Amino acid sequence: MKRRGTPEADLQRAVVQTLHFALPRSTIIHHCANEVTEASPRGAKRQAILVGMGVHSGFADLIVLCAGRVLFLELKSLKGRLSPAQEAFRDAVLAQGFGWALVRSLDDALGALADHGFTTRIAPPTRRAVP
Repeated sequence: MKRRGTPEADLQRAVVQTLHFALPRSTIIHHCANEVTEASPRGAKRQAILVGMGVHSGFADLIVLCAGRVLFLELKSLKGRLSPAQEAFRDAVLAQGFGWALVRSLDDALGALADHGFTTRIAPPTRRAVP
């Protein structure tokens, strides 16, 4: 059986592994499985149950908790776009003063940590100014 391409899932695994290496051991990196992908009445019922239990539409893929800092990371493939629910979540998080970043690569993840004041064991990528 050939595995289907899963660029966001592959990226997420790589980001989680890198963050575990780069950040202190006490860091919490959490993924909240916030949606049911089963397209059926059973899946819709399960999603309704999860929403009732506090699942929030558009919630970021990863939460990083480290040394009093909170950073939400939304992972997307190179062509992936934010849904309206993800944009609303981003706006709400930023309005409350938390960090949020869109991540399309490992460099983006490390850059987001640097941009939000996280100290890592890995030097952040140099950011080039866009002309």
